[in-house]
Amino acid sequence: MKIRSPSLVELHAFAAVVEKGSFSAAAHKLAVTQGAVSRAVIKLEARFGYALLERAHGGVLPTAKGLSYYETIKPALDTLDDAAPGTSDNRRRQLHVRVVTSFGTRWLVPRLPSLAMEAPELEIVFRSYVANDDMLDKNVDCWIDLRRTPGARWPRHVRGTYVAGRQLLPICHPTVAAEIQRPEDFLRFPLLYHIGFPENWNHWLQSQGVKGRQLRLAAGFDLSANLIEGVCANMGVAVVPACLVEREIAEGRVSAPVPKTADTKRGYYLCIPRARENERYMELFRNWLLRQAQERLG
Repeated sequence: MKIRSPSLVELHAFAAVVEKGSFSAAAHKLAVTQGAVSRAVIKLEARFGYALLERAHGGVLPTAKGLSYYETIKPALDTLDDAAPGTSDNRRRQLHVRVVTSFGTRWLVPRLPSLAMEAPELEIVFRSYVANDDMLDKNVDCWIDLRRTPGARWPRHVRGTYVAGRQLLPICHPTVAAEIQRPEDFLRFPLLYHIGFPENWNHWLQSQGVKGRQLRLAAGFDLSANLIEGVCANMGVAVVPACLVEREIAEGRVSAPVPKTADTKRGYYLCIPRARENERYMELFRNWLLRQAQERLG
């Protein structure tokens, strides 16, 4: 029988370039020369008669046909790797994640023991957060980023999946909770706010029927985590993503005397390069993350 499939050398070289975004990074991953990777990809493209990769700003991206072919062959390559003697039981896979600081510390990190029990072969490595990230860094596998406006779009080369954080919830220090019975009662206290989203207070109050008020905002914070700590220190009241204060409410560090939320249509999204969204480890992390999100407060 005539063998029609390309060689594993060609397939691994092509897949590595798609995943790493450059021929040099692919060569480093495979422990071969850059020339060897280039020759393997050229041979593969010659076999098919069309381009599988194209040069792009900051690296190399698959063409539409290249992406489709990668998605077809990747599960088979993973299966062959897992079947290799002596690797399937002991191999650990690092997943490099870039995550919004407050969401990482308040929501994601406390849940990681669950991931370690469910998938001990997966090791999460956090990369420093970068605002307005173009998501082209090949040292990062996936991102958890904030959709900053309801109509914002992610870069075309990634797919964003909503995780949590759309719902705003007002919070206060437990010692003043009894004084807040209605939405407008919050206006009697200093209104702490996130400097990136100063409109959050107006958005929540209007959603509760409190309109036409001239708000006098108090202290501003650049991180939701610090904003929550400001409430814990009894500096004032704040409106924050409900998912970020689950622990503080459970521990009694803050109170939510008017437990009504408002939808911002923003929130935190898991962003995965389209060329890699069907990788086994990526699917494992995504599925775990979304299961955790179903248990959130808001």
